[in-house]
Amino acid sequence: MIRQEAGTVLDSVASVVVGRQRSVRLALAAVLAGGHVLIEDVPGLGKTLLARALAQSLGLKFRRVQCTPDLQPADITGSFIYDPAERDFGFRQGPVFAGLLLADEINRTPPKTQAAMLEAMQERQVTVEGRTFPLARPFHVLATANPIEYEGTYPLPEAQLDRFLLRLDVGYPPPEEEAEVLRRRLARRKEEVVLDPVIDAERLAALQAGLERVAVDEDVLRYCVDLANATRGHRSVEIGASPRGSQALLLVSRALAVLAGREYVLPEDVKECAVPALAHRLTMRAETWSSGVTGEQVVDELLGVVAGPSSTRSVRR
Repeated sequence: MIRQEAGTVLDSVASVVVGRQRSVRLALAAVLAGGHVLIEDVPGLGKTLLARALAQSLGLKFRRVQCTPDLQPADITGSFIYDPAERDFGFRQGPVFAGLLLADEINRTPPKTQAAMLEAMQERQVTVEGRTFPLARPFHVLATANPIEYEGTYPLPEAQLDRFLLRLDVGYPPPEEEAEVLRRRLARRKEEVVLDPVIDAERLAALQAGLERVAVDEDVLRYCVDLANATRGHRSVEIGASPRGSQALLLVSRALAVLAGREYVLPEDVKECAVPALAHRLTMRAETWSSGVTGEQVVDELLGVVAGPSSTRSVRR
């Protein structure tokens, strides 16, 4: 049942997001696993379209925030506004009170506002003037960052990067896919894209709970741990992935198994999500960072070095 409904969501998003099957699949897997996603790529590649299509297909309330250097925490969380009729201050909710929040160019907003976003992402709540307000569930953040412009930006601290379950890129489309984008734009005769919901927030919560029944063999669990542990001793890495990294591998792998129609995780599921789950959690040594070595290259290398269980041993017995 989960596979059928998740597959329908994938088909719905694919009807407007041309190509990008891997990015859409991993983004949906992260949502099913209950996490948040950071998409780091140049402008104009459909990051906002992907987020909006995903929210509409999942039946989630969608809000978008354009992050700027003057954005204040209250612009995200909401604030108390004086109501003359009641002669009292009432709380007015900010855009974070949504099912899926798109934080566009999150690295352009100052650390104080990033910290408010961090609490919402991790605790599923916001605190305003000493009062705490829980967020509705499911709640997910899909943030974007522009990797080619650094003037006027505030790089995300490692603590906040670590809160994103996955970091993805989109990449330029092949010429034929780009041509298909133009054909579909001509066919619909308008700019905006509206999708009918495939499921609703309540059903999404049920699907997320269903993932807890996906079996994980001890060998696959150890493989997640070994991959994360290997990053801590790599010659190019100053600080490796924390246990949250191995947990990210485990959670996303279960979602990928479900999307593949299985009730058990294979090593291939772990390998598919290893780079987006671990690379952004690595702090590179200064000398290797200056030479152009990236976290993605390190994780790719480790996938060829760290021995994993065979698929046949990992099938649920």
